[in-house]
Amino acid sequence: MYTDLTDAGEPAPMPKVSFRPCWRFNDPANLIRVPREVLRSRPDAVLLNLQFASFGDKRIPGALGLLVPGVLRARGVPTLLVLHNLADSVDMKDAGFARSALAARFLTFAGRVLTRCLLRADLVALTIPRYVEFLRSSYGAGNAILAPHGSFEDVPTPSFSVPPGRRTITAFGKWGTYKTVDMLVTAYQELLRRGYDDLRLVLAGTDSPNSRGYMAAAAARYADVPHVEFPGYIAEDRVAELFLEASVVAFPYTSTTGSSGVLHQAGEYGRAVVLPRIGDLVDIIEEEGFRGVYFRPDDPVSLADALAEVLDDPAKQTALGRRNFAAATGIPMSEVVQWHLAHIERLLERRARR
Repeated sequence: MYTDLTDAGEPAPMPKVSFRPCWRFNDPANLIRVPREVLRSRPDAVLLNLQFASFGDKRIPGALGLLVPGVLRARGVPTLLVLHNLADSVDMKDAGFARSALAARFLTFAGRVLTRCLLRADLVALTIPRYVEFLRSSYGAGNAILAPHGSFEDVPTPSFSVPPGRRTITAFGKWGTYKTVDMLVTAYQELLRRGYDDLRLVLAGTDSPNSRGYMAAAAARYADVPHVEFPGYIAEDRVAELFLEASVVAFPYTSTTGSSGVLHQAGEYGRAVVLPRIGDLVDIIEEEGFRGVYFRPDDPVSLADALAEVLDDPAKQTALGRRNFAAATGIPMSEVVQWHLAHIERLLERRARR
């Protein structure tokens, strides 16, 4: 497994897995270091699991890292890429990557160039059918294929009942760009004005790399709002507790960068969700099998109404939680691994015939 070098040292040992630390976040030399290590280890094939900020949140090292799949294929290494988002679907200004409309247009153009570079991989797998169709129609990508998302094997069936104590509205993510807490806090205050006196709002997570200091400023700004909590970074062993305490999980986004990892986590723990009605986000979510109550983006009253619809109807809350659990856990990770192995085997067979 080709891993990054971090201050935490090498990953914990795993049976039948060898680790090859060979790249650093935001290091422009990753374009040289990763292919060099791959060629040195001589694998049968390489599977790259990427999104557009995998190698860095700075433009140059992040972009250079995305050239790795094309370099590997050019060096004769069979390459399967799992791609989690598309530059074409990202509002560059809203997501914090650009400060002006002109810069946003330039970054969108650069993103399309990088997308063509990523499509140099032998196969490009995406988990959203709409993205596969887009790459085929807009880029002529005959190597774009649909991959299952998958869930961990040991996900226990959660309790779908309403958690005891204060009813908890939870939001989780990296905040400050297209994910902001302000509208959710305003919606929460609206519910308090309506007489919901048993609520608790948990705003978990850390700053987006493009918005340093955002959460600290928000915590100070809303210090006087009752029962609002900012727990900060959530360690892996506390994620289950975070979601299982939630009556509803809110997504106060103003745009989206693709499929949501937090939505899949909410589904794994059987939680109801409220979501913004943004562009084709609803179609993308429902294509994956998830369901939620929708609100108008940038409208805190609409968000308050959506939250109230879930909070006031325990039966609906449970039904949505069950549906989202089924969507998040429908395909175990072992089957996803076999899917990837089958495609790699076919790729190797085609290369052998050539």
